[in-house]
Amino acid sequence: MEERAQLKQMLADAIRMLERAGVIDFNGHFSCRLPGTPHVLINSGASVRSALTPADIVTIDLDGNLIEGNAMPPMEFHIHTEIYRRRPDVNAVVHTHPLWSTLFSIAGQRVEPVTMQAAVIGPIQFFPKTASINRKPLAEEMAAALGNHRVVMLKSHGAVAVGADIVEAFVLGIYLEDTARRQYLARALGPPAVLDAQELEPIGANLRKPQLLRKVWDYHHAKLTRLRD
Repeated sequence: MEERAQLKQMLADAIRMLERAGVIDFNGHFSCRLPGTPHVLINSGASVRSALTPADIVTIDLDGNLIEGNAMPPMEFHIHTEIYRRRPDVNAVVHTHPLWSTLFSIAGQRVEPVTMQAAVIGPIQFFPKTASINRKPLAEEMAAALGNHRVVMLKSHGAVAVGADIVEAFVLGIYLEDTARRQYLARALGPPAVLDAQELEPIGANLRKPQLLRKVWDYHHAKLTRLRD
């Protein structure tokens, strides 16, 4: 029970941090596997993202059936469950509604690795359908578009990031939006310089270290703690 409570608290904190960073709005959802079970923890569809607490985290199975909790999961729970079915390496999934990177998907343009942090993301995939991913067949297509990568952008909708744990998925959501914002703003000065494969590989290997991912989490978590105080 202690581990379950800790994971619920982390999910609640992650969603509130992403909301304050402008990466999640009144929609968006974050999930993780519940270790030792076939179940998933996820924020309820009705939860208020800016005031979310562990009580808003429910438990579902991979078919979306409510196992524990008093509210239903988001309609787009399929995003999470279909990725978990395909990717045993993934233990956390976040669906974000970011501003800057969504502008790129609206325009059909790529977010390029113009920052060192983008090397952590790796190749960004693209799902070309504009739709709410609230049906299993659509989610299967989206999971196929993600493949073995870490981030997929949804046309005119948002993005999905996956990680080995909650911290990694959170950081990828932050890094995608920060990269998109910097790429967009840099265009006012000239064509942004894009890092090549030879640059990306060593940078990504270095910045993907757990302690550096945790540093990003701790930075945003400290802001959240100050708000509580």
